[in-house]
Amino acid sequence: AEALVTESGELSEQGRTYIPPRVLQEMLCVISCVAGPDADPEEKEKLALEMLLVSNHPSLGQPGLWPALLIKMKLDPEEFVTKHLGNIFDRIITQRPMNKSSLNAVGVLSVLSPGRVLPQVISTISTSLENPALGQVTLEEFAIMKTPEGELYDKSILQSAQQDSLKKANMKRENKAYSFKEQIIELELKEEIKKKKGIKEEVQLTSKQKEMLNAQMEKESRTRKQLKELDDELESMLGLLDAVLKRNPPGLSQYIPALVGSFLPLLKSPLAAPRIKTPFLSLASCVMPAHLKTFGTLVSHVTLRLMKPECDLDESWCQEDLPTAVHRVVNLLHANTVPGRTSKGEVTGPVPLSAPAFSLVFPLLKMVLLETPNDSEEKEELLVKALQTITVHAQLRSSANNQSSLVDENGPELLPRTDMLLLLTKVIGTGSPRLQVLASNALTALCASSSGEDGCAYAEQEEIDVLLQALQSPCMNVRDAALRGLMELQMVLPTPDSDEKNGLNLLRRLWVVNFDREEEIRKLAERLWESMGLELQPDICSVLIKDVIHYEEAVRQAGAEALSKAVEQYRSQTRDVMTKLMEIYQEKLYRPPPVLDALGRVISESPPDQWEARCGIALALNKLSQHLDSSQVKPLFQFFVPDALNDRSPEVRKCMLDAALSALNTHGKDSVNSLLPVFEEFLKNAPNDASYDAVRQSVVILMGSLAKHLDKSDPKVKPIVAKLIAALSTPSQQVQESVAGCLPPLVPAIKEDAGGMIQKLMQLLLESDKYAERKGAAYGLAGLVKGLGILSLKQQEMMATLTDAIQDKKNFRRREGALFAFEMLCTMLGKLFEPYVVHVLPHLLLCFGDGNQYVREAADDCAKAVMSNLSAHGVKLVLPSLLAALEEESWRTKAGSVELLGAMAYCAPKQLSSCLPNIVPKLTEVLTDSHVKVQKAGQQALRQIGSVIRNPEILAIAPVLLDALTDPSRKTQKCLQTLLDTKFVHFIDAPSLALIMPIVQRAFQDRSTDTRKMAAQIIGNMYSLTDQKDLAPYLPSVTPGLKASLLDPVPEVRTVSAKALGAMVKGMGESCFEDLLPWLMETLTYEQSSVDRSGAAQGLAEVMAGLGVEKLEKLMPEIVATASKVDIAPHVRDGYIMMFNYLPITFGEKFIPYVGPIIPCILKALADENEFVRDTALRAGQRIISMYAETAIALLLPQLEQGLFDDLWRIRFSSVQLLGDLLFHISGVTGKMTTETASEDDNFGTAQSNKAIIHALGVERRNRVLAGLYMGRSDTQLVVRQASLHVWKIVVSNTPRTLREILPTLFGLLLGFLASTCADKRTIAARTLGDLVRKLGEKILPEIIPILEEGLRSEKSDKRQGVCIGLSEIMKSTSRDAVLCFSEPLVPTVRKALCDPLEEVREAAAKTFEQLHSTIGYQALEDILPFLLKQLDDKETSEFALDGLKQVMAVKSRVVLPYLVPKLISPPVNTRVLAFLSTVAGDALTRHLGIILPAMMSALKEKLGTGEEQQEMANCQAVILSVEDEAGQRIIIEDLLEATRSPEVGLRQAAAVILNIYCSKTRADYTAHLRNLVSGLIQLFNDTNSVVLNESWDALNAITKKLDAGNQLALIEDLHRDIRMVGNEATGENVPGFCIPKKGVTSILPVLREGVLTGSSEQKEEAAKALGLVIKLTSADALKPSVVSITGPLIRILGDRFSWNVKVALLETLSLLLAKVGIALKPFLPQLQTTFTKALQDPNRVVRLKAADALGKLITIHAKVDPLFTELLNGIRTSEDSGVRDTMLQALRFVTQGAGAKVDAAVRKNITTVLLGMLGHDEDATRTASAGCLGELCAFLTEEELSHVLHNHLLGMLWQTNSDSQKRGKSVMNPDRGFLCVHYDYEHQICQYSGGWVSLIRVVSA
Repeated sequence: AEALVTESGELSEQGRTYIPPRVLQEMLCVISCVAGPDADPEEKEKLALEMLLVSNHPSLGQPGLWPALLIKMKLDPEEFVTKHLGNIFDRIITQRPMNKSSLNAVGVLSVLSPGRVLPQVISTISTSLENPALGQVTLEEFAIMKTPEGELYDKSILQSAQQDSLKKANMKRENKAYSFKEQIIELELKEEIKKKKGIKEEVQLTSKQKEMLNAQMEKESRTRKQLKELDDELESMLGLLDAVLKRNPPGLSQYIPALVGSFLPLLKSPLAAPRIKTPFLSLASCVMPAHLKTFGTLVSHVTLRLMKPECDLDESWCQEDLPTAVHRVVNLLHANTVPGRTSKGEVTGPVPLSAPAFSLVFPLLKMVLLETPNDSEEKEELLVKALQTITVHAQLRSSANNQSSLVDENGPELLPRTDMLLLLTKVIGTGSPRLQVLASNALTALCASSSGEDGCAYAEQEEIDVLLQALQSPCMNVRDAALRGLMELQMVLPTPDSDEKNGLNLLRRLWVVNFDREEEIRKLAERLWESMGLELQPDICSVLIKDVIHYEEAVRQAGAEALSKAVEQYRSQTRDVMTKLMEIYQEKLYRPPPVLDALGRVISESPPDQWEARCGIALALNKLSQHLDSSQVKPLFQFFVPDALNDRSPEVRKCMLDAALSALNTHGKDSVNSLLPVFEEFLKNAPNDASYDAVRQSVVILMGSLAKHLDKSDPKVKPIVAKLIAALSTPSQQVQESVAGCLPPLVPAIKEDAGGMIQKLMQLLLESDKYAERKGAAYGLAGLVKGLGILSLKQQEMMATLTDAIQDKKNFRRREGALFAFEMLCTMLGKLFEPYVVHVLPHLLLCFGDGNQYVREAADDCAKAVMSNLSAHGVKLVLPSLLAALEEESWRTKAGSVELLGAMAYCAPKQLSSCLPNIVPKLTEVLTDSHVKVQKAGQQALRQIGSVIRNPEILAIAPVLLDALTDPSRKTQKCLQTLLDTKFVHFIDAPSLALIMPIVQRAFQDRSTDTRKMAAQIIGNMYSLTDQKDLAPYLPSVTPGLKASLLDPVPEVRTVSAKALGAMVKGMGESCFEDLLPWLMETLTYEQSSVDRSGAAQGLAEVMAGLGVEKLEKLMPEIVATASKVDIAPHVRDGYIMMFNYLPITFGEKFIPYVGPIIPCILKALADENEFVRDTALRAGQRIISMYAETAIALLLPQLEQGLFDDLWRIRFSSVQLLGDLLFHISGVTGKMTTETASEDDNFGTAQSNKAIIHALGVERRNRVLAGLYMGRSDTQLVVRQASLHVWKIVVSNTPRTLREILPTLFGLLLGFLASTCADKRTIAARTLGDLVRKLGEKILPEIIPILEEGLRSEKSDKRQGVCIGLSEIMKSTSRDAVLCFSEPLVPTVRKALCDPLEEVREAAAKTFEQLHSTIGYQALEDILPFLLKQLDDKETSEFALDGLKQVMAVKSRVVLPYLVPKLISPPVNTRVLAFLSTVAGDALTRHLGIILPAMMSALKEKLGTGEEQQEMANCQAVILSVEDEAGQRIIIEDLLEATRSPEVGLRQAAAVILNIYCSKTRADYTAHLRNLVSGLIQLFNDTNSVVLNESWDALNAITKKLDAGNQLALIEDLHRDIRMVGNEATGENVPGFCIPKKGVTSILPVLREGVLTGSSEQKEEAAKALGLVIKLTSADALKPSVVSITGPLIRILGDRFSWNVKVALLETLSLLLAKVGIALKPFLPQLQTTFTKALQDPNRVVRLKAADALGKLITIHAKVDPLFTELLNGIRTSEDSGVRDTMLQALRFVTQGAGAKVDAAVRKNITTVLLGMLGHDEDATRTASAGCLGELCAFLTEEELSHVLHNHLLGMLWQTNSDSQKRGKSVMNPDRGFLCVHYDYEHQICQYSGGWVSLIRVVSA
């Protein structure tokens, strides 16, 4: 737009000429309209052609313009393109250079008619890209092209001229100062300086140089021009491709493989690579599926990196290390295209790529497989994945539905099959065994895809040629795979009739491979030959000669055999063939000399010797010799001698000798006379030259071979034998073997000389220094012994000599020679030598460990020879001794026997299979031997066994098998997986089995489920792949493991094991498993485990299938009879019914006759009381339905219908499931899809399935079944509902329509259900009714309601209940208006139902009421509740009405209570109804407690003391106990406590009664209100009313009993306060509440007792004080019952170390208790006395005083007081602490006061004496205390004692005191205070007299 306008805003020159696209488009439309409908068609078409390029001009920017113009011109675009395609292409493609219009036109055409245009476009592009010139461009030529015209690329001429000019410059002669080198450096430096300064000097060229320069310029110009032309052509073609790729027309992808094939070679061209790179990368987007587009780009980039193209690559794609990138790509490709396998063998996961997409990734896979070295496990895994990817894509098949295009992209037609075959044959020929097997499988699969069968392509000749070429491979596996591939291609292979050239080539290749040296390949080839019906052609013989002289040995051998057989068929060609072979021999023998130059130097070497061809000719002559006639024998031997037998190649000579011997064996007898002169003449005339030695030896052997046809008396024989014996020293095994073979028939002729020969040979054998001589001697000895007979060994003492020699420790040659002899004797004599083998073995064992290497090697060879010639009897002779040797202690013996066991691998196949089962387990044991060498020998022996494996698949995984044998714990699972992954196409031989079976056997003992399962799978597969004789020895070891796996908890393991058992029985026959069937039958009825029964049932079914239908016919009657019995144990029935689950699977159609008899057993079991039996029966039923639906309909359906309506939900569930399976089967759906949708009315059924069901069942039965299913949707059990809904959704296409169709049937069933005695059925019917109303609308209400009303009048209570349930469901599904419409008949119905005599009906009616209220609201209450209340007054109905109210409350308490409570609490209060309702009212009651409680109390107040008191209390109890929430508790406690404070006695009584009921009966936790409750109740203890007192006491008692220790302790302080308050408020000394007879203080005692015992110090003190206060406020009578409870804890705590204040409180309490109920404490007297006297010693004076006081009270109940007095007296005497002493004196005073009269006279006297003595004590307090004591004691003294005290102490003292005090004026007399004190100034206080003295004086004066 900027170019069209100048800066000033005016139109530029370009702008003035610019025409907008729209104008041009309109102009073209106008032009197209000129050709109107009447215009000439040719003109129109011509115009259309002209407009093609114009309308696709880039400036128009409208791709669809040209087709639109054609349509406007009434021309069909596609037809037009088809008609004028050639013309169009001439216009577009021939144009050079191709402009944008042309490219756009091609894009449009490719979309319009891809089928016509694309082939031509792609063909043009491919042809251009395949121009050989593109691939021949060199880097130099490309550089020339890049150099501008006129500039020289190759500047060598200029540089040489420059150097010349430098050299020619003025250079001085070389001298010491200036060397040439220095001068040249100086000149170069000057040149460089000039360059830097930009000074250019023209180089002066000579005329010759100028000429060369011009020629070079001209040459480069020509090259540049050619390359430019190529480049332009390439650019045009790639532009064409780009135009097509951009439009991506349908069908383009099928041309991509061709393009990939064209692109890849060009990546090596420096000219093409840069241009090809981008289009190559863009191919991925055309062929890759959407989710793999990015991956396609990655593959393309990695492919380019691997190709190393001649162009720069995108740096960003090259940052990742290439090997890593390759790994990643292959792994991703594998993950995205190779489907996985589930455990059941189902294919899952990703899908393969289309063929075009695969053709894009194939080059990468090819390079990976060919260029990745297989030197690690990781790399092998990569190669395996690459091969698996190829295999998966080789299995692509065209879809039969693909009619739209000729070629299916997902089929094999577009695969690069020829390249794939070439790659796979290469991998099979060079890869590791594992890769070989995978590649072989891939090749077979690929050939199958070209087999011409359905979905397959037709193989092209190129593919067949690859396979035929592979048949000539030296690798047996390649030949085998190619042959298998050809077998797949049978349908498309050419025959000589259909295609002479290719057919004859195929015939020749197959005929040759018929004689392959590998037996398995031969068998395959024969099978293919026969199946193709091929016949030999006469001209095949001449063609086969090419194979005879082939460079591969395998081909030569097979070719020779093939030629022989062909000649046998066409005998007339024998002579020609022989002649031709001899001619070719001469040709191939000639070797041109090297080419030399004049000086004798080698210019070119001689061509390599073609000895292979000559070998082939020898082989052919060998085979052909049997078809010669007598006239051709002599010429043949004249060819052999001397020419052929003197060939320069030893290999050819050997083959020629074999051929000559073969000819002699065939024709020798007839040709003795003609051949012997030939040999003799040669020996006579042959030059005595070393070059003829080989021929001479051969001729000697031939003569020896010929001599057996001579008469034994013939004089020529002995010289021949002598020559043969001499020839034994020839260092050639072939010669020695041949001689040994010639000797036996000649021995009779030289019998008398035999002994000497043997001695001579024996000496050579044991003494010679030359290996060849000793070996030859061994051969000779064996030959002679064979000729003389086995006895000669003894006669000639050969065995003794050899035995001595083998034991010779000094000379290793003797030992080696003996071993050679044994080896040859075994080889030559075979079974005849077996008796001696046992004697040889011990020596052979020792030789394995010999110190000399040569002896060990000889022992190896000998062992192989021994083992390979053993018969079955020989194996039995040898094996025990070898196995016994393994138990020897000597490691050498062990190692030797192990090596010999390994050598048994070379036994004949028949013997091998019998001995290996014993050998391999022993060898695996050896692997853990303590000696390393024994272990190594074991490993080597196992490898030897592995080496004779013939099965290529096992050979491929032999290392894995050996690993598993060596390290079973870690490698077993991997090995089993490898075995399972291996696809076997060959028979498994005995050595393979020997390695596999021990691993499998051990796997059965593994813990891992997977391992056991794999083991069972392998066993099952074995029987189809092996010879049963080979397997038989392993049965005893494998069967126990299989049996254990059959009873495995994992179902998959059981299944696999059962199949394996079945396969074993089928393969081996029942006779091999005599105990198996009895064991299975026994396990089938095993009681402990259903798993065992299931495994046995499965196993038995498979075994029966293996044994055939006859076994089924024999056993089925017994199985059916047992399963039908009623009196059998459930586990037995379960086992037999399991058989019905598995037998159909194993027998299929053959089981149909038994379906009828087993259905009754299954149905009976479905109703069994044991769940496990029902489950088994259900599975069996499902199996019958899935396999025999048609048979099952007639037999099973009636029973299932019945089951749908059974009372037991389990049977309903089973019936729904089975019925579902049956309907799914009939309607042709799986039933496995999920039906969990948002709506339960979403349907998945189809009209088609509906028709199928009606067709199969009939309309009436269909209606019944669907009605039953519909009712199942409303079942009481969730599982039945879910199952029914699932089945309904899948089989019904439209629910409302289907319901209308089945409504009459459904309603009939519903009424029956509503009247059922089964509650579940009634509920189901009711729910179904509701569902019907919801689905079909309210229109059906008028039909339903009257029926239900009628039902309520029924005498059957079940029906009435059903009606109520139905009504509630209907109302749930109906609108309010509809219910209001029908409320007139509905309300009376509900009323009546709520007063029904039957509780279940009332309960159902309450739910109906709930639904009614939910629908119509308050109106329901008004209509129904007053009626119910009214019914309460009617004696007949009151009970039912009351329960009806209760049921209503249970469902609608929140709504009903506010309505009922005001009515019930208005006088007279109806507590009965309140009580009844409260049980179901729940939390709703709390809201009304505030008005209910006063009403209840007033009602109770009136009834107290009457006969109705108890009933009223029960009602109150029911109400208050129904309240359990926190708020309700608070209201009850607060209101009742408030009421207890009422001045009205009656109200207090009622409140106290209710409070007592609440406290003692409630289960609620009222801890939060504890203090209020206790405080309130204790305050009632002062009440004057006995009822209040008793009730409050009981309530408090109930509370304290429920309290835990924590709450009791928390209560002590408050309790003390409350007791103090109640004590203060008491009118008398005692509190009435504490003095209730027989109750006393026990209500609060637990709390105080807990405080004393477990409280803290403060709590103990508080509790003790409270207890003291209680004792004070309680009468003695009331206290007595609690004395023990009080005293015990107090005494216990006093004995502990607590603070003084606690002790004071306790002592005070005890004192109070003693004062109140002294005598009651008599049982505690000793403890109390001890406690008190101990307390007298307490450091605290208050404690001591309290103890003294307590002792004073205690003494009153004492009977024997003297000990206490004595104890106190002693204490006073001995106490050093004055304080304690004073307290004790005080105590003595108190006890004297209480029991002075009871004291014994002597004790009294002692006391008096002590006290009198203490009156003069130093301490004032002591004197005072003792004076007080004495005064107290005076009251109990006799007159005499009193007089003595008075006169001697008191009066005398007074007088003395008086006189003294008068003297000093210091005495004080104070009679008013009750005591007299006398003081001495000069001394200390003497005594103090207490009131005791005064009293004493008073007593005395009285």
